[in-house]
Amino acid sequence: MNSHILGQTAALATAFCWAITCLSFEAAGKRVGSLQVNLLRLGFALPIFTAYLMVRQGQLFPRDADWHIWIWLSSSGIVGFFLGDLFLFQAFVDVGARMAMLIYATVPPLTALMGWLILGEHLEPAQFAAMGITVAGIILVTTGKPSAPPKSAAPSTPIHIHTVRGIWFALLGALGQALGLVLSRFGAPDYDPFAATQIRALAGFLSFLLFFLCTGRIRRALASFRDLPACRHILRGAFFGPFLGVSLGLLAAQKTSTAIASTIMATVPILLIPIAIIGFRQTVTMRETAGALLAVGGVALLFLG
Repeated sequence: MNSHILGQTAALATAFCWAITCLSFEAAGKRVGSLQVNLLRLGFALPIFTAYLMVRQGQLFPRDADWHIWIWLSSSGIVGFFLGDLFLFQAFVDVGARMAMLIYATVPPLTALMGWLILGEHLEPAQFAAMGITVAGIILVTTGKPSAPPKSAAPSTPIHIHTVRGIWFALLGALGQALGLVLSRFGAPDYDPFAATQIRALAGFLSFLLFFLCTGRIRRALASFRDLPACRHILRGAFFGPFLGVSLGLLAAQKTSTAIASTIMATVPILLIPIAIIGFRQTVTMRETAGALLAVGGVALLFLG
């Protein structure tokens, strides 16, 4: 298979994995809280990585990775898994998932910009046009209805303060996702994606663990283990997210440009539409359908480019 086609296929598979992960972590977050989910998802994913590497390579962790790989992938994990997701999850609280997803659609152009600055990647005008079409479809879907005011806002606090903060947090989440992807490719362009993601997940987990210890939230996280339905959701999300989804995403970034990979992976809101119809019997508007078709058309142009 052509390297670019393999990368684009891996990116599309990543989007499907993240769609499943999104629903799993949403269900778990409603039971135990989003911060706890952030820590536990990485804690559940690390044993999966260990088992996979033991079967495939006969080692518990990537001993063949040199210091250069460890430094850059750990930096990628801190930026992407910890800081990016920390800001993004808070943006969901402040401005709602729909507005946060709209702002998160800036990941592809941010990735393209950093890929150009850091990796020296070159993109053809047709590829920029395809990415623009895909992002336009995502925006059309995610701006169909305004988000409800955040329930967490205190009555005495003006709502616009939370809105401004949420917008900035969503931008920082998008920046973390984009920069984490670029750092991964820069630090380990040809390294095994699953071993690389184990290093990133370990760095993210240790960062979240330190955050919980410093903020006194560790007891709340441990109490989450008593909620068995939430743990099942987190385990499913950990498999399709940090383990399979992120590893496929890194493979996509290795085989095609980071900008194209991130654009295809940004179609998660579109992929959630059939899941909402079939699995949850929700109504989808014509606006959302049009956005889905537009985004899929953009992805098709990337495959044909």
